[in-house]
Amino acid sequence: MRIAVVAPSCTLKRGAADRVTAIVAEREDCEIVFHRQCFLSDGHFAGADAERLSALREVMADPSFGAVWFARGGYGSNRIADALFADLPDGAETKLYLGYSDAGFLLAGLHKAGLDAAWGPMPQDVLREGGEAAINRALDWLVRRDPSALEPDLQPPAMAFNLTVLSNLLGTPLEPDFDGIDLLVEDLGEHLYRIDRTMFHVTASANIRRVAGLRLGRVADVLPNDVEFGSDEVAIVSDWCARSGITYGGRADIGHDAANRVVPFGRR
Repeated sequence: MRIAVVAPSCTLKRGAADRVTAIVAEREDCEIVFHRQCFLSDGHFAGADAERLSALREVMADPSFGAVWFARGGYGSNRIADALFADLPDGAETKLYLGYSDAGFLLAGLHKAGLDAAWGPMPQDVLREGGEAAINRALDWLVRRDPSALEPDLQPPAMAFNLTVLSNLLGTPLEPDFDGIDLLVEDLGEHLYRIDRTMFHVTASANIRRVAGLRLGRVADVLPNDVEFGSDEVAIVSDWCARSGITYGGRADIGHDAANRVVPFGRR
């Protein structure tokens, strides 16, 4: 399998690309191509909106690729989503798409469009402690759909999102149908009051209230409140689920870390 890597959000570090290339070479079961756009820089982004969109459309249309792997998260994929989904390139439907974090905007739209999308580790994760295992887990899924890469308690059909990204895509054209979904959420670098406020918005959605259940992944690097919030992320999420009639299913093995597991969107 040939795998294309593009960066719809922020710039990929060249050191990460080099290390992933070395891992792929040792595996000998796939070929990886890092699009030159991954290394562009335009302020916060990996190139201007038009450059990021063009690179993504290019690899989606290329029949030599069997998968498109999003390079990293950050912010920016939502800025090109409307233009992408207004005119998906021919050949886009033949590929598997993998990523997480900010890529959740694209995963939602891809799934809604009927394409094969999954939450899972990205090339930038190789720089984390234990990152080589994360890269191999992602490649195991991309290349041979290895079930050992999956979140262990998955109850398909399922979806996974960064909680902040999920909140921001609700009410947009990217919002998918959540009916009967095992919904997994996680977050990074937020105050607990923001987690609480985001859960208020997410659980108020009539669409979200149709999920089979909601499970909480890891909430990392919580920022300190000036006054102790008085509750933790588990209590916050379970409380808002109870208020809104959503089944809280406990914890999930996803997060912004090297232990992050794969969650295929909508697979039964």
